[in-house]
Amino acid sequence: MVETSIKDVVREKYGEAARRATTGGSACCGGASAIAGAKDPITSNLYSASQTLGLPTAAVQASLGCGNPTALAELHEGETVLDLGSGGGIDVLLSARRVGPTGKVYGLDMTDDMLALARENQRVAGVTNVEFLKGELESIPLPDATVDVIISNCVVNLSADKDRALSEAFRVLKPGGRFAVSDVVVRGEVPADVRKNVELWIGCLAGALEEKEFEAKLKKAGFAGVEIVPTRVYTIEDARDFLSAAGIDADAMAPQVDGKFMSAFVRATKPA
Repeated sequence: MVETSIKDVVREKYGEAARRATTGGSACCGGASAIAGAKDPITSNLYSASQTLGLPTAAVQASLGCGNPTALAELHEGETVLDLGSGGGIDVLLSARRVGPTGKVYGLDMTDDMLALARENQRVAGVTNVEFLKGELESIPLPDATVDVIISNCVVNLSADKDRALSEAFRVLKPGGRFAVSDVVVRGEVPADVRKNVELWIGCLAGALEEKEFEAKLKKAGFAGVEIVPTRVYTIEDARDFLSAAGIDADAMAPQVDGKFMSAFVRATKPA
């Protein structure tokens, strides 16, 4: 799929998600929740009740992530944070609490409906140290060396040009800045036909990188100290409801699926 087509598909899918955020969220990139009654281990239980307390309901319902980067990233008072693919703004609003009034959080998204939803959630929450920007991962509308920390929640996999996206992330980070994102990662070799079937369930798998490839691309962009830590490893039981509903023999696929797909916390540093 050419880059333009990928962006069009992503923009439409996330625009639709924003428009129906008031009736409930959906799975990562629109996967399992499309099947009534299907279990969704990807997006479930990512945020504790104490974290979401006081946040606008629409911000929580519009979450399309596969992790909780705000819980794993070390954010400090006064820091500047950038959330790549900020969606309805849940991670931006949570980060704003962590960096405090002397800090700043930017949310970057290319979807007008998501930006409108995020700005309304910011207004409802009464948060002032936040700014939502329209733009793409491959061309971040910020100057060089602007931010201390980059976070993202299941969005890097959606980029059609990951080398360029990671190079842009490196550019806008200050020396010593941290890259701390959650994403779906593939571990080891997976046959193309199996990957195609499973990506029906984990909707964002189509662009997910194999973990060694992700590490290599980060190093190519200039990052050091790369670490990929699994946060959820998916098994055939996680996908059984969805695969069965789609007419796929889950048991036959099990040996090639178990332990191969995971949500992971990916961290790296821009050398000082």
